[in-house]
Amino acid sequence: MSTTTPSPAGGADTAPEAARIHNIGYRNYSGRRLGRAYVRRSLYVQSLRGAFGLGRSAKSKVMPMLLFAVMCVPALIMVAVAVTIKSDELPLEYTQYAGALSMVIALFLAAQAPQTVSRDLRFRTVPLYFSRPIERVDYVVAKYGAMASAMFLLTALPLVVLYIGALLAKMDFLDQSKEFGQGLVSVAVLSVLYAGIGLVLAATTPRRGFGVAAIIGMLVISFGAVTSVQAIAEANGSGHVVKWIGLFSPFSLIDGFQTAFLGAGSGFPGGEGPGAAVGVVYLLVVLALIAGSYAALMRRYAKAGL
Repeated sequence: MSTTTPSPAGGADTAPEAARIHNIGYRNYSGRRLGRAYVRRSLYVQSLRGAFGLGRSAKSKVMPMLLFAVMCVPALIMVAVAVTIKSDELPLEYTQYAGALSMVIALFLAAQAPQTVSRDLRFRTVPLYFSRPIERVDYVVAKYGAMASAMFLLTALPLVVLYIGALLAKMDFLDQSKEFGQGLVSVAVLSVLYAGIGLVLAATTPRRGFGVAAIIGMLVISFGAVTSVQAIAEANGSGHVVKWIGLFSPFSLIDGFQTAFLGAGSGFPGGEGPGAAVGVVYLLVVLALIAGSYAALMRRYAKAGL
């Protein structure tokens, strides 16, 4: 639609093209305006789907789905064996399963944490439209929650497979339910801790490759160094310090936490896991790392201008 305005002199229109107004169809938004909770939920769902390659190209699904399958296959084999031979216990405790596949978890975190934040930092955009400016806390909470949820799905589903298999093999219901619950608590703490550490490392650089290398290097090097020093201390008769050395690696932190509070067997050299008193220190360190990761992400995105 177009209209023509009269000339200022009230006479004939000597410049009709200059006075023409074009209506190209812009209208005010008249729908319901959704709040910040909807923004957070939308960004959370989009980020969680992206961690498994959903809504992205087929190539992007290969790595997360392959690692997800690698996490579940050992549990399926254990269940098949337990049901076949009618075993009265699983070959691996629920709390030990994530530790036995720690490298798979590290690879998943290294591959998906940079994908969750690096593209946004590099291109300064997100693949969603918002009807209002997004707050920094909404962005960080949504991203942190999505990464932690992805890690929990990765580590909890094999435990569900083990639990169902144990019930099919007619193992004791109460014992299996208690151990299954302890396993879920363990992987929940692991997921929140690892997601925070992975996102902080990934957010330090917009380059995805650097983020992948930083996460793998930090997890593997810290675990290797802690395990080596623990073994040396144990061999030299200083087993009492083994549990304190375990505070310096995310893998050993989770091991010590579940040994102290969830009745799990210790994976430390000599089985020198922390008791309840030292376990409190482990818990405080875990909580400090989680809170510190959140604070570091908030500071990083403040610096990035969000």
